[in-house]
Amino acid sequence: MKGSTIPSVAIMPSPLFLWRFKVVLFLLWGLCCCKIGWDSVMRMSVDLRDLFLYEAFLYYNPLLLVALMIWLWGVNLWVFAQSSVNYAKVFDLAQTHLSHREIWRCATWLTLIVPTSMTAYLYLYSHGEVSLAASQPVLLYAILLMILLSPFDMFYLSSRFYFLRTVWRIILPLQAITFPDFFLADIFTSMSKVFSDLERSVCRMVNRQVATIAWFEADSICGSHSVAIPLVLVFPYLWRFFQCLRQYKDTKEKTCLFNALKYSTAIPVIFLSALKYHVYPDQWVGFYRPLWLISSVVNSLYSFYWDIKRDWDLSILTRIFMFKNPSIWTNLLYGQNWVFYWVLGSNLVLRCTWTYKLSAHLRHNYLTVFTIAALEILRRWQWVFFRVENEWNKMTAKQNLEMSSDMPSEGDRLLDSSNHTV
Repeated sequence: MKGSTIPSVAIMPSPLFLWRFKVVLFLLWGLCCCKIGWDSVMRMSVDLRDLFLYEAFLYYNPLLLVALMIWLWGVNLWVFAQSSVNYAKVFDLAQTHLSHREIWRCATWLTLIVPTSMTAYLYLYSHGEVSLAASQPVLLYAILLMILLSPFDMFYLSSRFYFLRTVWRIILPLQAITFPDFFLADIFTSMSKVFSDLERSVCRMVNRQVATIAWFEADSICGSHSVAIPLVLVFPYLWRFFQCLRQYKDTKEKTCLFNALKYSTAIPVIFLSALKYHVYPDQWVGFYRPLWLISSVVNSLYSFYWDIKRDWDLSILTRIFMFKNPSIWTNLLYGQNWVFYWVLGSNLVLRCTWTYKLSAHLRHNYLTVFTIAALEILRRWQWVFFRVENEWNKMTAKQNLEMSSDMPSEGDRLLDSSNHTV
């Protein structure tokens, strides 16, 4: 009709197109970071290149491992959401808890920010801007700390408060230990090397040793022979040890004492290894190294036994992959014998290689250590599936038992009916 107007219709791209577009941008960003970082490293002299990379890797590898842990935790939540495991009830989460998509969003931002800061550090240092390069890791750590501790209602305040409250309960186990408390503490034991590197990084920042050669000496205050390294490595195991003692105080179950003994076996591994830098070589070879080997074997086998016997229920090992809706993952993983053998074999091997990371005298190649740390996080990610499922099965079994005990038996109903007059 004359004079009529046709309403405009906004054309929105499909979600699949937007996802592909984001993936392309992510890959282009990754290629740019790799190209700039590689060119910056090649500008440096050969004799300083390894030391420079070692320092840069020290500042950024713990944050990369944290990003990996967050990505994998999102995968855990996605699998729980597809299966019958009510993880929100297991962890006593509020209705506003983060979903796997929000977890992946946090991991995406961390994955973008950390390599970008690392690339800027490499570029500025190789081009002579040492002071600006030294400010990059300091700014990154400060921003992340402010976001984590921010009291304002932004960046998932309730989830951050839940996390910080759980951390506080782990450090000071003055109350009854709940499942989230020791679950997060167990994850912290797998990230002990992350805490150790964070301590060394902050130490260098505080002592103004970033982008300098002051830290090259192993015996310096922030060097590789620092006493703080084994102390930080042992903290997560001590936290778990005292949690077990607190559980025994509350429940009087002897299993808690055996669990505490398991965590105590990591302490000799850490401190005997650190002694290499503080005793004579012949003392290390003749006395301390055999003790370290024995304690390493005991810790690895004890931890492996506890995973299989206590933390998991092997009779229902793969029910976690029985999804509500038909899926290729269900066909691939549910009820398959190879999953059973893979879980046992990989857990045993990675339990043994984890000793490598706890031992300061073996940490010479930082790329090897980073790989083993990433593998330990993958082992913990695998452990999470069966540990949470086992806890959920215990909760449902307890609820079913309580419901059956509350229901009157057949004999009680007959006796009750005899009291009525027809």
